[in-house]
Amino acid sequence: MAIRNVLNRKFLNQSSVTGARFMSSWFRNIEQAPKDPILGVTEAFLADQSPNKINVGVGAYRDDNGKPVVLGCVREAEKRIAGNQFMEYLPMGGSLHMVQESLKLAYGENSEFIKDKRIAAVQALSGTGACRLFAAFQQRFHPNSQIYIPVPTWSNHHNIWRDAGVPIKTFRYYHPESKGLDFSGLLEDIKNAPSGSFFLLHACAHNPTGVDPSEEQWREISSQIKAKGHFPLFDMAYQGFASGNPERDAKAIRIFLDDGHSIGLAQSFAKNMGLYGQRVGCLSLLCEDEKQAVAVKSQLQLISRPMYSNPPLHGALVVSTVLGDPELKKQWLTEVKVMADRIIGMRTALRENLENLGSPLPWNHITNQIGMFCYSGMTPEQVDRLTSEFHIYMTRNGRISMAGINSGNVGYIANAIHEVTKSA
Repeated sequence: MAIRNVLNRKFLNQSSVTGARFMSSWFRNIEQAPKDPILGVTEAFLADQSPNKINVGVGAYRDDNGKPVVLGCVREAEKRIAGNQFMEYLPMGGSLHMVQESLKLAYGENSEFIKDKRIAAVQALSGTGACRLFAAFQQRFHPNSQIYIPVPTWSNHHNIWRDAGVPIKTFRYYHPESKGLDFSGLLEDIKNAPSGSFFLLHACAHNPTGVDPSEEQWREISSQIKAKGHFPLFDMAYQGFASGNPERDAKAIRIFLDDGHSIGLAQSFAKNMGLYGQRVGCLSLLCEDEKQAVAVKSQLQLISRPMYSNPPLHGALVVSTVLGDPELKKQWLTEVKVMADRIIGMRTALRENLENLGSPLPWNHITNQIGMFCYSGMTPEQVDRLTSEFHIYMTRNGRISMAGINSGNVGYIANAIHEVTKSA
């Protein structure tokens, strides 16, 4: 009996070792993923022990003291909803109230498309989730299509459509020499794309360049896209946050609607309400009629079901409460303008500081661009010097988050930029 127990223990031990080896082999060949170019900046910033370190890489608003901000209208909305709502699941399509308020903000308070129920819309996990839902929808119902994405664009756009299995093409957008819009190249690429292609457009405050078409240019872009039968998807992450006026920031959307396009629209309330961690947004598609809108919405919900099943509740309640109450909405309009105006003021201050230092380079593009980001024109090597010598962190494409600049550090940042660019 003793011999048998010894043999059994030996067999079990050998089996455990063999099993452990087998189990470990499942993940043996998996390599560490590359760092996200934006989030990696924050990791490096946090690891820096310098008291002078500055992060102008990540797109999150900060006040003039460099502190995060919770809007007063958001705090009041939270007070009103606290304890008044059960924590039940939302429908797959999300909060109907939040979706309706989102549509009114984007399409217009008295939009005929809302009244005619021609818009298929669902709550999404902020702008990223809205784009991802659309990408999956595109792949499912237009499996042979491709998406045209501007050069450059928010880096995550490429990940979204790639992981959805949609082939990616690009179109010219930014002109490095002028640090403005490559309008002729953009139009040429629209004309040369196969008819019926999908085009991703930034509705306002283009990320990362801050370069937006003028109203006249938007009208020409709309005309050319319609002539080729392309489908425009707008990513609108900054409505109100760009100019301080949500109506002005929705101008491109309204132009395309007036021209008779069917459009897709990805909305986010991360920036303009400071709801970064709540992940609240909306995806909408303008359809031919109510029957088509019902069918499209049902398919969007079907796609979302295995992804995340139901969107989160709290952020949707905040948005619907703020936008659905006239006084809170008025307060929000005031507060979002304060944020936009501070960023616009920092653009002016940074440009003036650089010019006062006697920089030999033109810096007018800082104030010509709009929104949270400034495409500075600095090279990766110059950005590396900013980090190593001055402890200033940003992505290597030279994109500056203007929200990270304030009256206390703008002089230091300008001097550092001057030092690394003066011999260019």
